Amino acid sequence: MMGFRYYLFLSINLLFASKTYSQKNTNRPNVVFIYVDDLGYGDLSSYGATKIKTPNLDKLANSGIRFTNAHATSATCTPSRYALMTGQYPWRKSGTGILPGDAALIIPTDKITLPSLFQQVGYKTGLVGKWHLGLGNTVQKNWNQKIAPGPNEVGFHYSFIFPATADRVPSVFVENHYVVALDTTDPIEVNYEHKIGNDPTGLEQSELLKIQSSPNHGHNNTIVNGIGRIGYMRGGKLARWTDEEMPLTFLTKAKEFIETNKANPFFLFYALTEPHVPRMPSTMFKGKSGMGLRGDAILQLDWTVGEIMSQLKHLGIANNTMIIFSSDNGPVLDDGYQDGAVTQLNGHKPWGVLRGGKYSTYEAGARVPMLIHWPAKIKPQVSDALVCQIDFVASFANFFNKKLPASEASDSEDMLNALLGKSLEGRKVLVKQGMNSVAIVQGEWKYIEPNAGPSINKLVNIELANSTLPQLYNLKLDIGEKNNVASQHLELVKELLEILRGIKNKKN
Repeated sequence: MMGFRYYLFLSINLLFASKTYSQKNTNRPNVVFIYVDDLGYGDLSSYGATKIKTPNLDKLANSGIRFTNAHATSATCTPSRYALMTGQYPWRKSGTGILPGDAALIIPTDKITLPSLFQQVGYKTGLVGKWHLGLGNTVQKNWNQKIAPGPNEVGFHYSFIFPATADRVPSVFVENHYVVALDTTDPIEVNYEHKIGNDPTGLEQSELLKIQSSPNHGHNNTIVNGIGRIGYMRGGKLARWTDEEMPLTFLTKAKEFIETNKANPFFLFYALTEPHVPRMPSTMFKGKSGMGLRGDAILQLDWTVGEIMSQLKHLGIANNTMIIFSSDNGPVLDDGYQDGAVTQLNGHKPWGVLRGGKYSTYEAGARVPMLIHWPAKIKPQVSDALVCQIDFVASFANFFNKKLPASEASDSEDMLNALLGKSLEGRKVLVKQGMNSVAIVQGEWKYIEPNAGPSINKLVNIELANSTLPQLYNLKLDIGEKNNVASQHLELVKELLEILRGIKNKKN
């Protein structure tokens, strides 16, 4: 009888606890920001893909806001992440291009960032996944001791990351300043200038590779887990990840953070590596898509989102948790490895109806999927509002009634009503960055500044939108940017050029 009473008491308490979690103040929701890597505008079934199914993301789209005019600031990863964290256009600061794995931290430690904003209002903040914004104060750093400053110094109470990208060394996890599973008798050393150590390289011993590197991409340096990487590494044998288990490790750490902080408001920035190269999904997803390893990685990504959704529901906090889902830039197929992304595409169009892709100033470079799901407050809808990831800093500042200093996050605009589906009015003007040029969008018009760079990135077979002539497109009538009408609207070209110059010359 005593045992029965005990378990009855325990069950009642768990029931009330679950209700307590679900009845939290809806003005302070949990926020889970799921940020994926190189996912295209046409890669999800909710955005029109027919060759691949993403049912968990479809659930988010069907029960939240699906944005059709959402953008990263840039067509590559580091600058997009910089803008998201700081609320500043990355082209304003030198050194914000694609970083090597040994780069120094580029996020200021004395300015407001997106995670530090949540910290200021009492949230627990966590980062799990890809970082790629540098670590430490210098390029030359000792990977065998405390590595700082880093994510913990710019607003995250907890961080579990890999330093750069999965195709760049060092191929290790870093948790709160320290390499995980570090063996001090096998110290880690990293070099991006010349070969170090005796590890085989993809260039010298390609027969050891699980997937062959594409020619001239640079993914033929130190081999880790049967995959050639960019850069050279020696030591740290015990600490090196295996690609197939990396996403599951990140998922476990994300779930642990949510479980630990379930009773209080939390902000989790969950930065998945999929579908960035090297695509080496867990075995249960290999071959599942019929579209090569890239398609398999997207299925794994969708499953991961489903796992997070299930956990939130199980804990009774799904109703008051805002899930934001987006990508750091547009899609790329062959980005360094011969993994079937091109040969097994099977009619799938990762860029959807758009032109270009990763690296490009055309729309497919930085127009990305974005979903926002918050059952307690947001009604299902599709929004055409012009929104950008750079605006999350100012928008959440407004949400929390925090006033931002004029000198900080100065390119971030308050788009809270648009992001919560209360308004279809978004940004008036947005500047977007490709590899060699920038574009300005105002309403339905897009102007791309002249640039003498190559018209095509031949390594990845993507149009870059570089031209010595001005380009003007009406995105309402020509979202595929097929017809350059600059010569027909010279006054509008001049007007947009002047606006762009004004934004570039704005003091921060």
